[in-house]
Amino acid sequence: MIEGLVIRTTGSWYRVMPGPVECRLRGNYRLRGSKQTNPVAVGDHVMFELQEDGTGIINDVCDRRNYIVRRATKLSKQTHVIASNIDLLCVVATVALPRTSTGFIDRLLVTAEAYHIPACLILNKSDMLQDSALQALQKEYVDIYRKAGYPVLEVSALRGDHIDEVKQLIAGRTVLFSGHSGVGKSALLNAICPELQLRVGQLSEWSLKGKHTTTFAEIYPLPQETYLIDTPGIKEFGMVDFSAQELSHFFPEMRPLIPRCHYANCTHRHEPQCAVKEAVESGTISSERYQNYLNILDNIDES
Repeated sequence: MIEGLVIRTTGSWYRVMPGPVECRLRGNYRLRGSKQTNPVAVGDHVMFELQEDGTGIINDVCDRRNYIVRRATKLSKQTHVIASNIDLLCVVATVALPRTSTGFIDRLLVTAEAYHIPACLILNKSDMLQDSALQALQKEYVDIYRKAGYPVLEVSALRGDHIDEVKQLIAGRTVLFSGHSGVGKSALLNAICPELQLRVGQLSEWSLKGKHTTTFAEIYPLPQETYLIDTPGIKEFGMVDFSAQELSHFFPEMRPLIPRCHYANCTHRHEPQCAVKEAVESGTISSERYQNYLNILDNIDES
């Protein structure tokens, strides 16, 4: 039996290193009690055995240290694991062409917090901010997320602005790049490592939104034990398995204030003497982050 790393998943086939070896999953393998649509994800360590034809059979999936998971479809009870065993999540976003909402960013960041995955925000396409209104919007995003405690990098994959800072941040780590289609994830990965030569798409002319150029998740090994995980663009990010009581713990700027609330089970929505609401009123906590917290809370209550 050989232990390997899953670096690509396409349908029922999995590309596994060392090799690479194209593997299938043992026919009767099931994740115990799982509602996951994909029992094997990129980043998984698996045990496989070679077959006479050079392919492999995966007999077991090793325990995951962490993973990023989302609802498979909007109304589905099933979940889809985007990637596992991650050292850093890079949320790639743009303030225009297309605009990434802070609500989408916060859903990704909250999920990373819940699974103990460090995260940062990369604002791409800084070369397209000729408009003063867009420059102001980008500054607003930078202020919101730096105040919340996240590293924020303003880059241009096209011009190469601040790509060296991204390289320093990811060195020696397994890094998941995630975001909407059209924000330039593939272009960013090409700027980090030109040898990848990933296909870069154009924006749809009628919608000004991105079109998928990455159709499956894949890990690209780089020198110095660095692994880049590229994933298809996400249109919506449906969160799963969150309770109303724990949600505020996944907002780093709220976490230290929670013990100061009058009520031990404070939801920070309508209770009096709430330290979180007081921080929002004083400007210590971003009102936009707080509104996104309330929106997520409402979705949890409805599910």
